Amino acid sequence: MVSPKLPFNLAGLGQIFRALGNRNYRLFFFGQGISLIGTWMQTIALGWLVYRITHSPFLLGMVGFAGQFPMLILTPLAGVLSDRWQRRRVLVITQILAMLQALTLAGLTLSGRIQVWHLMVLAIFLGAVNSFDMPTRQAFTLEMISRKEDLANAIALNSSVFNASRLIGPTIAGILIALVGEGTCFLINGISYMAVIAALLAMRLAPTRTRASEKKFLQDLQAGVRYAFGFLPIRNILLLLALISLVGMPYTVLMPVFAKDILRGGPNTLGFLMAGAGVGALIGTIYLAARKSIVGLGAMIPLAAACFGLGLIGFSFSHHILFSLPLVALSGFGMMVSMASSNTILQTIAEEDKRGRLMSLYAVAFAGMAPFGSLLAGTLSTRIGAPATLTLGGFICLIGAGLFTLQLPQLRALIRPIYRQKGILPSVATGLGAASDLTSSTRES
Repeated sequence: MVSPKLPFNLAGLGQIFRALGNRNYRLFFFGQGISLIGTWMQTIALGWLVYRITHSPFLLGMVGFAGQFPMLILTPLAGVLSDRWQRRRVLVITQILAMLQALTLAGLTLSGRIQVWHLMVLAIFLGAVNSFDMPTRQAFTLEMISRKEDLANAIALNSSVFNASRLIGPTIAGILIALVGEGTCFLINGISYMAVIAALLAMRLAPTRTRASEKKFLQDLQAGVRYAFGFLPIRNILLLLALISLVGMPYTVLMPVFAKDILRGGPNTLGFLMAGAGVGALIGTIYLAARKSIVGLGAMIPLAAACFGLGLIGFSFSHHILFSLPLVALSGFGMMVSMASSNTILQTIAEEDKRGRLMSLYAVAFAGMAPFGSLLAGTLSTRIGAPATLTLGGFICLIGAGLFTLQLPQLRALIRPIYRQKGILPSVATGLGAASDLTSSTRES
């Protein structure tokens, strides 16, 4: 399929936006950008609403657990279906269901009838929807790109729009919560889903063949797990990502505690903190999108994980917003670069017929461990305090990054033949360091 020319010239922006030359991806990029602003508004409003009506860090963790736990169970199954079904159709369905969840949440909140159990049930429902949406959306990226060489850039741009909305959404949410309450944020999020649904329906995709299911469902699932965990580089990437998600990512759940009790602020403070993390993450994704070479990417995984851990430790000791903002930005940068680099490498080395299943395991590592992290963070913070909880999580991230670094030479030796087979290494300059081969792989989500 020949990629149509853009009606505007991107030459002045260099490499950063080259994937937007693909019409289908361009539709998705802007539609998703609008929808994600609403999603971040709901995330901030939900956390503030829970803490406002319960004053309980534990219940904050429980709501986070309820929203993420379904992903641990359902996402591997969704990965098998993603390799069998038409992915665009699955995404349209998941977006419609997520829209209905947001509108229900808005109706209950605006009518003054919202209770904690409502939040739990709706969080579980959205978690189940996201279990199918996340791996399908990541595997669908390749179908939107007519030039495969643009895939790495498209994955980086996916993360950039995610984090740009993370910058905008929390800021708007903080203002709206203070002025009109949380319900309006939920309503806006529900309406915003129409943008990405319209984008999906407007795409002109080449006919795709759904994979015949010669094997039984569980056999397909087992084959995907054996493939992922039987190959050391994939296994190590998934394990480090799972560790970071378990002990580090729950910092977002505890943000209302820091905003209200540590920094003595209100919803605006919470919005600023989340926006600060978004700024750091956005800088990270722009850095990845601007890369002309895949060399060095593997070594970025532990380096970025260490930055994430250091940012968490520093933030846990801060009692002033001026110090907290750059520290959460550092955490956001480290988290996003580590996650995006991991996603990029996994998509680069994935066998095409197992891409959906591998991306489902990536989603389990990234999002499936988060519910346990949320529950753990909520429980620990009631016993040792939120700052000590974050300090502990940051130190564990540093340990994980160190262990991964020690295995870089072995991972490079295993990945090098794959890059040679795909024609990646011949285009890389000779004389690079030991980590550079492993580091040669880019595709993010």
